[in-house]
Amino acid sequence: VQVGNACTALMCQEHSISKQGNHSSPVKKSKDDSSMLDSLTPGINTFFYEVDDNKYVPRSIMVDLEPSVIDEVRDGSYGSLYHPDNLITGKEDAANNFARGKYTIGNNYIPNVMDKIRKLTDGCDGLQGFMLFNSVGGGTGSGFGSQLLSALNSEYGKKSRFGFTVFPSPQISSSVVEPYNAVLATQSLMEYQDISILLDNEAIYDVCQKSLDIEEPTYSQLNDVIAQVYSSTTASLRHPGSLNVDLNEFQTNLVPYPRIHFVLSSYAPLLSKKKADKQSLSVDEITKMAFEPSCMMAKCDPRLGKYMACSLNYRGNIKESEINSAVSKLKNQKGINFVNWCPTGFKKGMNDSEPVSPEGSAMAQSNKSLCAIANTTSISEVFNRIDRKFDLMFEKKAFVHWYVSEGMEEGEFTDARDDLAALEKDYENIGNEEIDDTEIEA
Repeated sequence: VQVGNACTALMCQEHSISKQGNHSSPVKKSKDDSSMLDSLTPGINTFFYEVDDNKYVPRSIMVDLEPSVIDEVRDGSYGSLYHPDNLITGKEDAANNFARGKYTIGNNYIPNVMDKIRKLTDGCDGLQGFMLFNSVGGGTGSGFGSQLLSALNSEYGKKSRFGFTVFPSPQISSSVVEPYNAVLATQSLMEYQDISILLDNEAIYDVCQKSLDIEEPTYSQLNDVIAQVYSSTTASLRHPGSLNVDLNEFQTNLVPYPRIHFVLSSYAPLLSKKKADKQSLSVDEITKMAFEPSCMMAKCDPRLGKYMACSLNYRGNIKESEINSAVSKLKNQKGINFVNWCPTGFKKGMNDSEPVSPEGSAMAQSNKSLCAIANTTSISEVFNRIDRKFDLMFEKKAFVHWYVSEGMEEGEFTDARDDLAALEKDYENIGNEEIDDTEIEA
């Protein structure tokens, strides 16, 4: 919910929409009185819909099984922007329990949420897909998120489902049963999501400390970084560009096999205002920065794995020749290894719009940026860490009774764990160039 709110705030800045939903410059009308948007905000209707003359509302729905987090959004500076019916809360939370989020408490809210989704999609001229934000360490994000993905798959099976998924961090934990929830939720992510951008708070915390010089980053500052990744991946849906990339192109170029769709993201430049005017920000430089392990948004080292594909999404005043030169140098850089069956490797996107620094952020404003989305075998490090913690608890059947008491069968734990083990084996085989595509697709 907080990440989604940060992304909406950044979209408002980019499209000159006030916190009350008013567009700062009048929108021109065509002869038939349908909206014809000005050149400054050509894609405003991608993530907003017009309800009145020059008044816009986000095409977003926020759900939490307990009210406190969404109450903060309602009472926050962007609270009046959202449609009240699209801020959905329950009266009791999932108590960090996947089973409560999926089978008991959360399941009761699926019909209402799907009804709200239908109303929003009916107002779309050309629905491409859905962007989902959830954390799989908690009960609502894991359990309710899994049930919602299943419902979306049933009703909108051919539409893309693009996820920004926060996984448990290696050292920082908010609950004891995070490994259970994450493993159980990953089974649904494998089955129903088309692309999952993995994030973890500890990695982004380190990025904020090292790159933005913030001694003790807040969750709000972490969310500002995630919002930049979101903004860059969707820029081509909202702004003109000579090499624009839509959601379907992301899928086609990043996912070699259906299950192998968990990807790593990075963003450059992430610089504090003190550093920005003392550092070169050429296309070569920001390309090199985006592939530094310290810039990755999840705790894994891509130098230890192999890339299957990588989407480079540039924004700002950049020439295609500069991108081609930067990519050529990148291919020869030590530590960037591709599998031998993917000779091209890079999908390049180029968008004319300049990035926008979030209001009040420690991030320096830049006239160009790069968001790299990479499918690499090193992402399996994230799964390996969760597995080890899962196995330690499940060997003693610790805390399992809380899940069983909510109507879940114990066998679901072993099924989910086996599925994740098979996924890790797939990544291992790809890294070793031992590929059996029939097994991977199974």
